[in-house]
Order: sequence, then C-alpha cells, then structure tokens
Amino acid sequence: MKHMNSEVKEERTSNKKRIDLFLVPIVLIAAFLNLFKIWTDEYANAYYTAAVKSMLQGFHNFFYASFDPGGYVTIDKPPVVFWIQTISAKIFGFHGWSVILPQALAGIGSVLLLYVLVKRTFGVWAGRFAALAMALTPIVPAVSRTNNIDSMLVFTLLVATWMLFRAVRTAKFGWVLAAFAMIGVAFNMKMLQAYMVLPAFYVFYVVATKITWKKKIAFLTTATALMLAVSVSWAVVVDSTSADKRPYMGSSQTNSVLELAFGYNGINRLTGNTSVMGSSHKQPAQAQQQTASSETKQTSNSNVESSQSSNQSKSSSSKKMQAPGGGNQNGMFNTGNPGPFRLFQKGLSDQISWLLPFVIFSIVGLFAGVKFKGPYTTKQKESLFWLAWLLPVAVFFSIAGFFHQYYLIMLAPPIAAFAGAGAVALWSMYKQRNGWKSWLLPGGILTTAALQVYIMSPYISSIGVAPIAGVGALGVILALVLAVRKERKNSVTNYLGVAAMVVLLAMPAYWAMTPIIYGGNSMLPAAGPDSSSGMGGPPSTATNSKQSGFNGMQPPGSSSGNSSSNNQMQPPSGSSNGGQMQMPGGSSNNGQMQMPGGSSNNSQMPNSSSSKSSSSKRKSGGMNAEVNKKLLNYLTKNNTGEKYLFATTDSTSAAPYIIETGKPVMAMGGFSGSDPILTVSKLKAMIKKGEVKYFYLSGMGKGGQSDVITWIKENSKEIPSSKWQSTSSSSQQGPSGNGTLYEITLK
Repeated sequence: MKHMNSEVKEERTSNKKRIDLFLVPIVLIAAFLNLFKIWTDEYANAYYTAAVKSMLQGFHNFFYASFDPGGYVTIDKPPVVFWIQTISAKIFGFHGWSVILPQALAGIGSVLLLYVLVKRTFGVWAGRFAALAMALTPIVPAVSRTNNIDSMLVFTLLVATWMLFRAVRTAKFGWVLAAFAMIGVAFNMKMLQAYMVLPAFYVFYVVATKITWKKKIAFLTTATALMLAVSVSWAVVVDSTSADKRPYMGSSQTNSVLELAFGYNGINRLTGNTSVMGSSHKQPAQAQQQTASSETKQTSNSNVESSQSSNQSKSSSSKKMQAPGGGNQNGMFNTGNPGPFRLFQKGLSDQISWLLPFVIFSIVGLFAGVKFKGPYTTKQKESLFWLAWLLPVAVFFSIAGFFHQYYLIMLAPPIAAFAGAGAVALWSMYKQRNGWKSWLLPGGILTTAALQVYIMSPYISSIGVAPIAGVGALGVILALVLAVRKERKNSVTNYLGVAAMVVLLAMPAYWAMTPIIYGGNSMLPAAGPDSSSGMGGPPSTATNSKQSGFNGMQPPGSSSGNSSSNNQMQPPSGSSNGGQMQMPGGSSNNGQMQMPGGSSNNSQMPNSSSSKSSSSKRKSGGMNAEVNKKLLNYLTKNNTGEKYLFATTDSTSAAPYIIETGKPVMAMGGFSGSDPILTVSKLKAMIKKGEVKYFYLSGMGKGGQSDVITWIKENSKEIPSSKWQSTSSSSQQGPSGNGTLYEITLK
C-alpha cells in the first residue's frame, strides 16, 4: 500500500511539471491531420448529418436519435455520439464541420491519452513515440475527419483504460466501477464493438491487482453488472416505450434496440449475415456483394466510380494479387479474405498494418524471459493489457464476415502502444548487447520496411517508384548497419536508430495525409491515394480519385451528365447475370449501377439547377446528391399541410432534403429501404390523415417494403417529369424505371 501511495504522489508531482516540449509538435501534427479542411465537407456522412438536423428540432428527436424531423425512424446506431454532435451544432451552428469537430477532437485526445498511458510505465520517449505512431496511423485521421462514430469510441475506451490503470495503482474500487461504466457508455456509441476490449480489462485487473481472488471476483462481477446496466439503459427505455410513441428503430427487423445491438450490429458482423430483406439465412459471398444492407449499400454507392477501372477491362485475363500465404484478395469491399494473413492483404494493410512487424518484434522483446506464474513487473502487466486488446481484435478482423476498413481504428491504440514501448525496449536491448535480444531491433526494422514496400507496391502508378525504393533501400541499409555496429557505442549509432524510426514512419505519415491531399469520403473513410472513393484500394481502381465515390451521384429528379459505357458499374466478379448489376429487390439496370434516388452514376456532377460543382465545398458524405430545386419547389408549392414533404424508399434520397430544408422526409424502409416499418393499412391511414401524399420511388431498397411500393404504384397518379425534373430523362420515367414521383390522395 505504501508503494501505491508513493506512485500516486509521484503522479501528482509529475503532473505539476512543465509541458513536454517534444509532445507539442506531435499534438500539432495530430491537429493538422484531424482538423485541416474539415470545413470543406458540407454534408459529411449525410445519413448521420440529417439525424443531427432532426435532433436539433426537439427533445423527442434528440433522445431517440431520429433520422427525420418527423420522428418516423431512427438511425441505426445508439445516440451518445450524435448527442455530442447535436450539442456541437447547437453551439457552433449547423455545418458539416460542426458535426465533424467532436470526432476530430477525439482523435487528438486519443493521441494525448496514449502518451499519458505509455509514458508513466515505459518512459517519456516511449510515450512520445506511441503518441506519434497513433497520430500517424492512417486510418485514425481518416475516420476522425468524419462524423462517423469510431474515433469517439476509441477515445472513450482509452478514457476507460486510464481509469482502469488508475484503479490498479490506487487500489480504489471506485475507479474500477468508473472504467467499466465508461465501457457501458461506449456501448451506447457503437454497441458490441465497445466490448472488444473486455478481455484486456479482465486479464489486466486479475493479473495486476494484489488482492485476494475472492475480492477480484466480487469487484469484477459488480463492475460488469454496472457496465451491463449502463449499456442497456437507453435500450430498455426505448424498447419499453410504446411503438406509436417513438420512432421505429432503424435497421432492426423487430423495432428493438436489443435486436439491433446483438443482431445487425453484433453477431451478423462476425457471420457476415448482412441481409436486409428480413431473411435470417447467411448469404454467400457473391450475394453479399449484391445486397443493399444498411452499410453494404453505403459501400456499393461509394465505390461506383472506383469500379470503373482499367482493371475491369482486363479482369478476365489478369491474375489476382496474392496475399501472404497465397490467399487472394477478392474480399467484400476491399477487406480481403478471412484468414491469418488478412491484415497484411491490400485494402487493410495500408490502413493499419504499417508497423505490425515491428510490433511483433516488440512483443517478443517485452515478454522475453517472462514466466507464466510470475511475478510480473509493471511493464509486463501493462504489455499484457495491450496484447489482450490487440489479439482478440486482430482475430475478429481476420475472420469477420462483414466490416468496413475504418473499423480497424480499434487496432490503432495497442499497435501504437507497442510501437512506443517496443522502440525503447528494443533499443535498450540493442545497446546493452543483450544476446539474441539485441538482434530484435535490426530485425524489426528490416521486416517492417519490407512490409511497407509490399503495402505500397500496388500504388506505383500513383506515388511513383522512388518512395517505395527509398523505404526499402533505407530500411535494409539501416538494419544492416545497425547489425554491423552492434558492438559499438557512440553518437552515430544513436542517430542511426532515430533515422530508422523516421524511415518507418515516413510513409504512414504520407498515407495519413491522403484524405487532405486527395479528398476524403465521410461515409466510408479510408486512407490512401484513392481515399476519396471510400475504398482505400489501389488508385488504379478509379478513373479519377478526386471524383470517385459519390461525387458523381445524381439527385432525385435530375438527369445523367455524360453517359458512357466506360462509366457504368460492372457486376461483381464471378457474376453470371449477363453483365447486369443485380439490384436489391431483384431488379437490374442493364449493366448500370443505379443510385438511390434513381439516377445513374457518371463522371460528371449532377446537372441540376442547384449544382455546385465549382464550389470549394464538397458534399462527399455518401448521400451527397445535390437537392433538385425544381423538385423541391414543386413539392413545397403543392404541399397542402401534409406533415412530410415527400416519402421515399430509403434514406439516401431523403437525407439531402432533410439537411437543406429541415423538413420531414419519410424514408419508408429506413436506411436501406428494407426495414418492415410500413404496412399498406398504416400508409392508407397516414394518407387519409393528410400526413403524406407525394412519393418518390426508385429501384433501390424494396426489401420488406415491396407490398407498400406495389400499392403506391397501383393507387397513385404519376407526376409528369417535366413538372419536377431538372432535365428530363426517359430512362428514369415510368413505373418500371427509377426516379418516379407519385401523388396519392385518399378520401
């Protein structure tokens, strides 16, 4: 106990010391990567931005995180992060940057927290290097520059980690409760993803605390119970509220938060069952690529132009790039194929894995000589914590059936912590000529440089040969020189070690800047020369990296820009549908990938009256269609007191109109159009009450709404396109086509 009290006094004393001047530039780098030019993103992730617009309009919408101002359906995530975004928008005004700001600050905060966590045990230089590695991990700023949840989630889990470490140092049970309660808060950000750190928390507390097993079990049981209570608190309130008193829980099939948490946002991520048609069977890989699940559809839209590559014309003759271990890399949405080497495959490796070989060597060094039964030093205990965070999360992403590249930010803290702690530990072993351990430093440098060359090799056409050759050559030279000079101790050797660390961080730093250089994608953030596409793949998969993703998306009611066979979405590899991309609900588009809202994607910006293609602002958040002013004017002029401006199949068509007008727009089937919210009888009642009369229907997102859509078409009057389309397009007219406006008035 005296030892613990002395540690607390030491901590208080260290907190009174002046600011670490080496930390200042690291924080400035993180601030630049996370904040610079976020003001150019006008919509951010429009699905979430529309929710913030709605949540600003009243406590009911705020509490339930309603997607639309009418309180019809919620977004598909818990509300805590969106509460924070809404407060930010309330303070600074409603802008794209004001909803991004909390996540950007969380990204910077994570860098600072990692410095504090690592510095105390492993030393100041370990803390500095860990903070720098965190700041330069490419996926970290890529996510933090958006209004997606993951950056705030990681920050919250690091706060919980700080509380847990303090609980062990002070032997105070209150900090244990606080740490697990914070995980409960994180659950209300992104549900089960927050629980991925639990193995680390349990293992560390059991190993690090010097209390009886009886107390350990009692304390952990109590803390876990509190965590679960906090986790389900909002869900219990929502699920116990009468369905007619609240919005429908978006992306659930039973209007339940708990079903959403443990199904769509839980087990289905591991199994890959991302069906949104209300079915419970697991889809095959090809079917997964053709489905329009809530997040699946985000990706299929975001990569429309990135699929228009020269590789397509060669797809039948070119060989697929082999991953380490021989696995190919045809995984859904550039996430590779499940297997032990998945994190080293393209699409994932350039987001998170730049330092993984060095981390592996660091783990070997940090645990060298450790006996299973202990006793363990503080460094070994905390190393065990980061290892228990790293391994389960890495295993999940190695086998998971469905996730997006930006989820990999969950791996950033343990990788950065081991990079910082390992750099100091391996350097010490090297300087002390500690037997075989002294070879870990040059070995780590050499293998890490080799992996970085492998990561960059698909991008030769974009970044050139020089940086790839430079990293490879310098890595080999520095590793060999350090190996040769192992018996010498002088300042030259010190400079060589610093130079090696600089080389290993150079290309991650460049990759971390790519969302600034090439433009980002707020719906599916990813780093790399093709960062604007939201797919993080080699640049050869896009005709123009600055316009890939959603920048060619057409608004509801507008026509295509320049139609070209080279700009049409190709079917998934191995498809047998004759060159047609299968649409949700079974419809096809003669080889063109149709955007939600009914218009085909082309390389040109929408030719609508509100087009801002020359503006410095960008609407790259996925659902970034320009609002069709002619359609909006028609709907506004002919509104006779209806609650909803119009109804549409899914949120993609609705989001821009909610953002621009703040008026209720009904996404009948929720985000993807598959939620079983409406029935024909319920819709009839709404129409009779005068709540809605206009319906904008597209070919996307039918799913569980097929009966409703059929009824609308059979009982409505089609509005001539000349009255509301910015430019008429025959391909979008008629009940069988996409982008048709209907009117229904029942007496």
